[in-house]
Amino acid sequence: MSEINVTPFVDVMLVLLIVFMVTAPLLTVGVPVDLPKTEAKAIAEAEEPLVISVNAEGLIFVQDTEVKMENLVPRLRAITENKADTRIYLRGDRSIDYGRVMEVMGTVNIAGFTRVALVAELPKRGKTKN
Repeated sequence: MSEINVTPFVDVMLVLLIVFMVTAPLLTVGVPVDLPKTEAKAIAEAEEPLVISVNAEGLIFVQDTEVKMENLVPRLRAITENKADTRIYLRGDRSIDYGRVMEVMGTVNIAGFTRVALVAELPKRGKTKN
């Protein structure tokens, strides 16, 4: 037999394709943040909101890009094209000082963005509360 059997190769590639298709939507925000837990219901939005993250070191990210505090407002205005009613989600790491998260939220609010929401993680089912 002088031909190479490509059937196993195609099978593996199709499985990898399915795995990437399933996991790709979960990777929308790449900044690792340990979110606090909450019992509140999830919000269903038709349009994708703008996400600001504050990681454990206190660094600020707009989507995946690190931004200094003094550049946050100009960056938000450029991204939203000065639309003050743009939905903005603020994700703060659980270990970060609450004041740092409020400082970012206050800066965004003073800039005229009124639709700012804090993001928390829903607790896993079956776990006890701490």
